Amino acid sequence: MNKKALVLAVAAGLTATPFAYGQSNNLEKLGKFQVTGEAEFTTVDQNSSSADAIRKTLEKITLPEGFEISLYALVPDARHIAVGPQGVVTFVGTRKTEVWAVTDRDKDRVADEVKNFAPSIDKAVPNGPCFSPQGVLYIAEQNRILAYPAAEFFYESGDVVAFELIPEGELIPEEFVSYNHTARVCDIGPDGKLYVSLGQPYNVAPPEHLDTFSKVGIGGIIRINQDGTGREVYTRGVRNSVGQDFHPTTGNLWWTDNQVDGMGDDIPPGELNRQTEMGQHFGHPWYGGGNVRTTEYQGEEVPVEVVFPVVETVAHAADLGMTFYTGNMFPEHYQGGIFIAQHGSWNRTEPVGARVMFTPVDADGNVTGETVPFAEGWLSENGEYLGRPVDVAQLKDGSLLVSDDLAGAIYRIAYTGSGS
Repeated sequence: MNKKALVLAVAAGLTATPFAYGQSNNLEKLGKFQVTGEAEFTTVDQNSSSADAIRKTLEKITLPEGFEISLYALVPDARHIAVGPQGVVTFVGTRKTEVWAVTDRDKDRVADEVKNFAPSIDKAVPNGPCFSPQGVLYIAEQNRILAYPAAEFFYESGDVVAFELIPEGELIPEEFVSYNHTARVCDIGPDGKLYVSLGQPYNVAPPEHLDTFSKVGIGGIIRINQDGTGREVYTRGVRNSVGQDFHPTTGNLWWTDNQVDGMGDDIPPGELNRQTEMGQHFGHPWYGGGNVRTTEYQGEEVPVEVVFPVVETVAHAADLGMTFYTGNMFPEHYQGGIFIAQHGSWNRTEPVGARVMFTPVDADGNVTGETVPFAEGWLSENGEYLGRPVDVAQLKDGSLLVSDDLAGAIYRIAYTGSGS
């Protein structure tokens, strides 16, 4: 039985032939549906003093009329969010070694349990979880991609069936594994393929590596079939994208990109990009953000046709996770628009960001208004970060989840009033 057949068989609750993939003994055992003897859960106390302190911070957050924000869960180092298709459990990645499973058992929109997922498997920067419509959980790590069939069903067990979609060391060449720009994100496209971002490990990619990066997909977005075959580079000219989603009607891929550092407080701008066909190039390293040329390539002719961003955002605000709003809880103005988490600046004399932004987009994929703050207040007047939003995701009821890796929390934003 091949990998794809195994995924479908397990997801359907059928008996599957044991297999052995992976480099670790634990993965081999899990592939054969065997116990490892090493599955110990870590649970996060949801009633600690941290919860009360975070709720105090949330009193400072401003939102449009009719919206409210609350603490959904304490989740250490919370990064990117994947809400299970069945609405049973939400998975949250980190830039460290854990993926957290967040469960709201009584459906009061506050998590009852947070524990680490698949504890018998060692993970390295498991930042990017995403689901297929069939319930397969994919997790994009620093240098591999794991697939967990029927994760919503098996997550209660410490041992969870898993296999390496892209084995350790094969996502990018080992010589380019870096602490810089190593947080991956993933998503399943309308074509059923898995799309994975591969940030390049430099501030500005040097000329001697451009051919290799273009071939491998570093500084781009790759796509593969859900059985791990058919790898190809879909997007080029990306510096470091840590947020992507597909327009709900056009099917086009949209993604955020972080601009080049060290050019000044106000340049270059951050980016929200729209891709309409495979192979388009978005400018890096010749452009540092928007149409601002990088110092390193200033005098050179640009050898590619560049697609410029559909929205330019505030420089160095660090636009990360994004999602199209497809729920029906929020007023009509927000239907089909994009929510983006701005993580906040680290190298700006006057900090900016640490908020959730909104961009209105129509059914044809056109931006119809300005990108404006939706939720803000995590950056105090004296420049102190009280939180740093990373990702946004939608619950089944249409409310919005926001992750914060500084506070170690997930927030829930709901519409409860009549304002617009």
